[in-house]
Amino acid sequence: MKVDLYERIWMFGVAGMLVLFFASLANGAVNEGRHPPSHVETIDPSSVMKDPRFRVQGVRVDAEGQVHAWVVGLMFTWLPAELTLPADTPVTFHLTAIDVIHGYQIVRTNGQTMVMPGYVSQFTTQFDAGEYLVACNEYCGLGHHNMASKITVVPRDQWQVPGTEPETPHDSH
Repeated sequence: MKVDLYERIWMFGVAGMLVLFFASLANGAVNEGRHPPSHVETIDPSSVMKDPRFRVQGVRVDAEGQVHAWVVGLMFTWLPAELTLPADTPVTFHLTAIDVIHGYQIVRTNGQTMVMPGYVSQFTTQFDAGEYLVACNEYCGLGHHNMASKITVVPRDQWQVPGTEPETPHDSH
C-alpha cells in the first residue's frame, strides 16, 4: 500500500506529539509527584445536616493544630456565608452539596473544586492576608449568579481559634 508523503508527515507528526504529551505526563507524575486527586469520601446528601462532619459548618482546628473548613453548598448559598482564616497557614477544605453540582472557586487563588451531592470534596491551600470572593463556577440553577461567599484572611497572630474567647484586659483598681 502506498501512503502519500504528506499523509506520512502528518502520521509521524501526530505520533511525535503523542509521545511528547505522554512523556510530559510521565515526567509530572514521576519527577514532580503530581497525581490526580484520590480522596474519595461519600456522604448521604439527604442527611448532610445531621452528619457529624457537617452538622456545624465553619472553621475547626484538629488535635494536631491543623485548620479545617467545613462547607455545605445548596441552592443558592454556601454555608457558612463567611469564613475567617489565618494567613500563611495550610487550610484543608471539606465540601459537599445537598442538591445539585456546584463549583467552589476561591477567586485569585488555586482553591477550586467541584462540589457534588453524595461526595465530600477536599483540597488544601493557604492564603495571603486579605479578602477573597468565593464563587460558584458550575451552573446550578436560576439563582446561580447570587451564589457567592467571602473568606477573610487575617495575619496568623491576629486569628482567633474558633470557639475561644478573645482575652480582655482586666481592670484593676
